[in-house]
Amino acid sequence: MRTRRLGAGLAALLLGVGACVTEPGTGPVPGGRCAAGTLDAQGSSAQRNAMEIWTRAYQRSCPGSTINYEPTGSGAGIKALVAGTADFAGTESLLKPKEREQADAQCSGGRTISLPMVIGPVAVAYRLSGVTELRLTPTTLARIFAGAISTWDDPAVRADNPGVDLPATPIQPVHRSDDSGTTETFTTYLADSAPGDWTLGADRKWLGRGGIGAEGSERLTEAIADTEGAIGYLELSYTRREGLPVARIRNAAGEFVPPSAQGAAKAVTTPGDGLTVEVDSDTRAAGAYPIVLVTYEIVCDRGLAPDEVPLVRGFLGWTASAEGQMAITDLGYAALPEGLRRRVAAEVERIS
Repeated sequence: MRTRRLGAGLAALLLGVGACVTEPGTGPVPGGRCAAGTLDAQGSSAQRNAMEIWTRAYQRSCPGSTINYEPTGSGAGIKALVAGTADFAGTESLLKPKEREQADAQCSGGRTISLPMVIGPVAVAYRLSGVTELRLTPTTLARIFAGAISTWDDPAVRADNPGVDLPATPIQPVHRSDDSGTTETFTTYLADSAPGDWTLGADRKWLGRGGIGAEGSERLTEAIADTEGAIGYLELSYTRREGLPVARIRNAAGEFVPPSAQGAAKAVTTPGDGLTVEVDSDTRAAGAYPIVLVTYEIVCDRGLAPDEVPLVRGFLGWTASAEGQMAITDLGYAALPEGLRRRVAAEVERIS
């Protein structure tokens, strides 16, 4: 079984609100946790659309609160946290030992905690005139991004798509040019699922050669939409906003599955009573979608400025509430499993 264990960094931000928010389609969050003030955070662009829902709802229901979230990418978010310019950071990547040491130094008398908050499928989107349905095996996908397959009518692509009239259009792979947790998630999947065809390893930095680089999920989405023959990887909600078609990816059970919240949830487990999330790209569960990201909020457990504590706990409590999690499912995100959600919310309550 190929299982990817993910750190708990991004979710802390989202969990601490217990509060006073009413979002269309949700009820008010109990607890009266509205707080005034300003929080500045940045990081993962994969959770940008979730953050827009959460911040808009919280600020509308809690006058005097301002939540600024900049989708600068996981790497930039970690750097900002280490530099002390972000109140929390969102990332799909675990902190490296040196990064954790530097981030902990920003927590007076405390340490950083990494809490899972956002679960979502990484879609493989494309633009190819006349082709509305596309199926790809892990091997074909890896060979495309490794540069071993260069046209859409390659025999490997045709074998995945019997009966589909595929043109001889050159393939234009699009990747993130910034340090990206989505890139790490995607390349980890390729390395696990097609190790003979993807030999470049997994990292926040794109390790492939050639292709089109784009900074951030928004620009990557635009690059795919604007380029005939393009293919790229991004969190599902961006494809829905732009109306991009997405490929069905073959899972370990042999099914070609489209990205969805339900499919992503089937590839995720939360063993034990901690905050660990594992993504099993090799699960044979029916309907499982194998490329899944988990975004974490990294925040200090102690040592925040006294005037920041109520707002951090309030906002994160909202995002970690059952209502907050359900508020983002229409975008294609999967809600946290209930047991994990409760544990994350309890961890947020201990922030001081």
